[in-house]
Amino acid sequence: MTTARRTHGFRESVIRGMSRLAREHRAINLAQGFPNFAAPDLLKEAAARAIHDDINQYAITWGAQRLREAIARKYERWYGLAADPEREITVTCGATEAMISTLLALVDPGDEVIVFEPFYENYGPDTILADARPVYVPLEPGQPLDLDRLANAFAPRTRAIIVNTPSNPSGRVLTRAELEAIADLCVQHDVLAVTDEIYEHIRFEGAHIPIATLPGMRERTVTISGASKTFSVTGWRIGWIVAPADLTDAIRKVHDFLTVGAPAPLQEGVATALDELDATFYEALTAMYRGKRDLLHSALDSAGFRCLRPEGAYYILADYTGLGPATGPAAPDDTAFAVWLSREVGVTPVPGSSFYREGGGRSYVRFVFCKTEEILMEAARRLRTLRDDGSASGAREARAPEPAVDSGLQR
Repeated sequence: MTTARRTHGFRESVIRGMSRLAREHRAINLAQGFPNFAAPDLLKEAAARAIHDDINQYAITWGAQRLREAIARKYERWYGLAADPEREITVTCGATEAMISTLLALVDPGDEVIVFEPFYENYGPDTILADARPVYVPLEPGQPLDLDRLANAFAPRTRAIIVNTPSNPSGRVLTRAELEAIADLCVQHDVLAVTDEIYEHIRFEGAHIPIATLPGMRERTVTISGASKTFSVTGWRIGWIVAPADLTDAIRKVHDFLTVGAPAPLQEGVATALDELDATFYEALTAMYRGKRDLLHSALDSAGFRCLRPEGAYYILADYTGLGPATGPAAPDDTAFAVWLSREVGVTPVPGSSFYREGGGRSYVRFVFCKTEEILMEAARRLRTLRDDGSASGAREARAPEPAVDSGLQR
């Protein structure tokens, strides 16, 4: 039996594959971006209360009324962006489903979608599943956006551009000038902006500026975000889309037949969090992640990796090629190095090539820092064994016992 050609252009998620490898080698999983610490009590209590109150059946397909209204209040309060909860907001099964529903609803076969590189690994497959063609524009960590190269990527078949800020995996936060330049090109070429803003509240430099708030962009922007990263509930799968009514109508049709709807009681929990958690929560969130970022960055730098402190999100893209013997026959490319580091040192990253088109990113691996300080310090201890000669230096033998808390050490 043959399989659909559209599935031949991409592979299984490397991130999920590396999580399995971490379990196999009992390594610290710094590959997959899930926090290993508790979500806010207010959020959990509200969801538990909804379950006990028997809010356990289908919500409205495009989202519980209470959550859509809370999302609308949030965008008005934070960004001055007015959205009609009845006609312009859709609740989805995570930002992942939001992206594929959007592209299936709004992109035609043969269209082109501009994607910044390095990119979150879903964007290329999502575009291919929509029978469109991804067009890549480089946007490396620490580098300004090449506006001439971006302008040249816009062509007659360009339908949309995917904008991820703060970015996974690069940690870039796009500046107002960069976003305005993107907006000008979208208006000039009548192109949609599809924005992935899931890390909007995990930001260390710059401001978060939804591109939908810029002149001429409200009617041509699909804004995607969700609860997973902000509230440390990646398993709840509550995302959302804010878009003009005509675009929302098409997106809702795809969403309905793709997933029907997101979990009803969990929607109630997120609605409570959006309405009741105040500025002190978000300030503490930033401070917490800044400390984790600095801890892991220092550990990687001391071990011999070359990397920049990310401006936002919770990932560090690190160049491993200065480590010495580990980059020789034992690790001929990024995938081999990531496997070697997991097996011999007990720390699992993601190969950098997962975030680039074929042939790119092979000097990088990506680490997450959404883990407890205890786990990050243990990872730092293991990585220190690379410092002197680029070898494991007995890291496996020197591993400390696993912490008793939920640790990110895979069992």
